[in-house]
Amino acid sequence: MNQKPRLGIDIDGTVTCPKTFVPYLQKDFNQQLKYEDITEYNLANVLNCEEEVMLNWFKTNESHIYQNSPVAEGAKDILNQLKNDYELCYISARHSHLEDITKEWFNMHNIPFDQITLTGSHNKLEVTKKQNIDVFFEDKLDNAEDINHHLNIPVFLFDTPYNQKDLQPGIYRIKTWHEVSPLLNRL
Repeated sequence: MNQKPRLGIDIDGTVTCPKTFVPYLQKDFNQQLKYEDITEYNLANVLNCEEEVMLNWFKTNESHIYQNSPVAEGAKDILNQLKNDYELCYISARHSHLEDITKEWFNMHNIPFDQITLTGSHNKLEVTKKQNIDVFFEDKLDNAEDINHHLNIPVFLFDTPYNQKDLQPGIYRIKTWHEVSPLLNRL
C-alpha cells in the first residue's frame, strides 16, 4: 500500500482566521487598527511598541486567543475532504505548553489531524524535512521561502497584508482554502 502524501500545515493565519488577533490588538493597543494595517509579521513594528511589550502581551493573551480563534473560511470543509487522500501534519510555531489547548481547538471544531507538532519557533525547516512533508501551507513569507528553497517542495502561501512580495517559483499565493484542491491536483 502506498503511503499518502504528507501535507505540512501551519495553524495560525492558515487554519485559523488571519484576522484573529485584530480585535485583541484593537482593545489593548489601537482602536483604529484594521487587518489591512498589519503589513508586516512583526506586530511590535506595526504597533510601534517595544518588542518586550509585545512579547509580554502575547504571553498573557495567547491561551485565550488560541482557544477562541475562528476557523479560516473553508478550512474545515477542505481539510475534511483532504484527510482521505493526504496525511495532515500541522507544524506550528506555538510553544509545547499550548499542545492541549491546540488539540482541544481542533477537536472542538471537528478539524481532522494526523499529527500536530508545536516547534516553539518560526523555524519549521528541520521539522518539515524530518517529517518528509510533500507540500506545505503557510502564511509567513520567510518560512514559505525557506521551506520551498531548502526542501524544494511546493508551498501554498495564504494571502495576507503582511506577506506581500513577489513570490519565487514553487510558492503559490492563495486567498482561501477553496483554491487548494484544484492546485494540489495540478502538482
